[in-house]
Amino acid sequence: MASLTELLTRHTGDLPGAVALVAHGDQVEAAAAGSADAEGIVPMARDSLFRIASLTKPIVAAAVLLLVDDGELALDDPVARWLPELASPVVVRTPAGPVDDVVPAVRPITVADLLTFRCGYGLAADMTLPAVELLLQVVGHPAASPRGLPRDQWLAALAQVPLLHQPGEAWLYDTGSDLQGVLIARASGRPLPDFLAERLFEPLGMADTGFSVPTAALGRLTSAYRRGEEGLRLIDSPEGRWSSPPAFPSGAAGLVSTVDDLLAFARFLRDEGTAGGHRLLTPESVHRMTTDHLTPAQRESARLFLHGQGWGFGGSVDVDPKEPWEVPGRFGWVGGAGTALHLVPATGTISVLLTQVELISPEPTPLMREFWTYAAKP
Repeated sequence: MASLTELLTRHTGDLPGAVALVAHGDQVEAAAAGSADAEGIVPMARDSLFRIASLTKPIVAAAVLLLVDDGELALDDPVARWLPELASPVVVRTPAGPVDDVVPAVRPITVADLLTFRCGYGLAADMTLPAVELLLQVVGHPAASPRGLPRDQWLAALAQVPLLHQPGEAWLYDTGSDLQGVLIARASGRPLPDFLAERLFEPLGMADTGFSVPTAALGRLTSAYRRGEEGLRLIDSPEGRWSSPPAFPSGAAGLVSTVDDLLAFARFLRDEGTAGGHRLLTPESVHRMTTDHLTPAQRESARLFLHGQGWGFGGSVDVDPKEPWEVPGRFGWVGGAGTALHLVPATGTISVLLTQVELISPEPTPLMREFWTYAAKP
C-alpha cells in the first residue's frame, strides 16, 4: 500500500467513493477517491459531507462531560432529575421473558449508566428478545435515523418499555446515546443542536457538522446507499432527510460531518480537552471517556458489537490486541453508514474513514480492515 489514495481507489469498484485521513501528530495524509454518487457524476472531495451515523455517539458523550465539568451533572446522579419519565423503571424478570412479567429496578438509572451503555435499554445480540422487539417497535430501528417522534414524545414512548437488564448489569447498544442527547437538552435548557454548536462545534472549528445540511452546502452531501441483491440502492439523496432539521435530533446517529471536522474532534481528545489554546474538558473527563468501563463478562456478552473490546463513553476501547490495528487504549467507533473514527492516545495517531454505503453487519468491511492496517503503520 504505497499511498492512501491507492488504497481507496482499489475499493471504488465496490463503493461509489470514499474519503480517508490518517494523522500522526501534525503529519496528515488525506485522500478522496471515486464519486459522491453511484452514477459517477459528482467527484468525491476532501470536504464532502457524510451522514456519520454512530460517530455521533462520542461527540454527544463529550457534550455530556461538558455539563459534568460545569457542575450541572454528576456521573452518579440519577437521571430522573431531568428525565422524570424514567423515575420508576421496571425490568423484565428474565431477558427472554414476556414484557409484562417485570420487577422494579433495584436502583435508579444514573448519568454514568447512560454513558457506559449500561442503563438497561438498548440493542442486544439477540434482537428477537421480546423487550428488544418492543423497544424497536416503540422508538424505531437505529437504521431509521432521524427518529420520527419529537424528543419528549420519544422519551414518553420509551418509558413504556421495560428494561432488558437491571441498571449497571449489562452493555446494550445505541439507546443510551439518544438518552444522552435528551439529557443534554433538558439539563442545559437548550436544544441539543444549539448546545453542540455553541459548546463543541464552534470552539473546535467543526463548521460542517450538524443535524442538517444548509441549502448552500447540499452539493457537498454524498448520496447514501444500501447494498442488496441487485447492487446498490439509493436510500437518501442530498435533498432528502438531512436537508431540513429533524423532529428529534438523535444523539445516537443524527450528525453529518466531514473528515476534517472529525479530525478536529479527535485532536481535541488527543490534547486532553483543549483546542486552540483553550480548555473545554478537563483531562480527567477525557480520561474517563477513553477508558474501558466494562467487566470481562460484559465485554463477552457484547461481543457481537464490540468484538471482545471494551467501552468508554461513546466509543469502544481496545483491550485485546488480536488484530494488527488494535492497540490497548485505542478509542473510537464505527458508524452503520460506513464510517469510522479512531484515536490511539498513546501515540496520537488518528484515523478517519468515510463512505456512504451502509454496513450489513457489525463486522468491519474489507476496506476498513485495510485502512486500519494502513493507519497502524509506524
